[in-house]
Amino acid sequence: MTTYEKSLIVMNELFSKDYQFALATSSNNIPSVRFIDTYYENKVFYIVTYAKSQKAKEIEQNKNVSLCNHLYRFQGVATILGHPLEAQNLEIRETLTKIFEPWYFAHNNEADPNMCYIKIDLSNGFIFKDGTGYQIDFTNNSANEFPFQTDISVVV
Repeated sequence: MTTYEKSLIVMNELFSKDYQFALATSSNNIPSVRFIDTYYENKVFYIVTYAKSQKAKEIEQNKNVSLCNHLYRFQGVATILGHPLEAQNLEIRETLTKIFEPWYFAHNNEADPNMCYIKIDLSNGFIFKDGTGYQIDFTNNSANEFPFQTDISVVV
């Protein structure tokens, strides 16, 4: 098994569930960050949102985004997939309604034409697990593996 294949297994273990990240977008070269729920599958993170939200509007202007939480960080290209009930979204909708089941229907109105999904195709990222760090290049299907221990000190 290659380091890249190992890193994808770790990606699945860490993020193939409801996982919160800070999503960074920008408009007119001004960054904007907010926490969002995501689901990871096959080198892509998925987001459920509203087409008129600030993040969706900024993604329409600039598709380059970043995700970060707990030292995990990624860069990628975001695409608005459209409404969950559009034919091309029915398969991922089935997954997302299960993954986000505790809150999906309580916080989303599929009767609203502005509800949408966003996918983030990953280009690169950094993850770690069990003392090993992975610098991943999703574009070139490669990864570097190295010893990694967190030693962050919080000063208040």
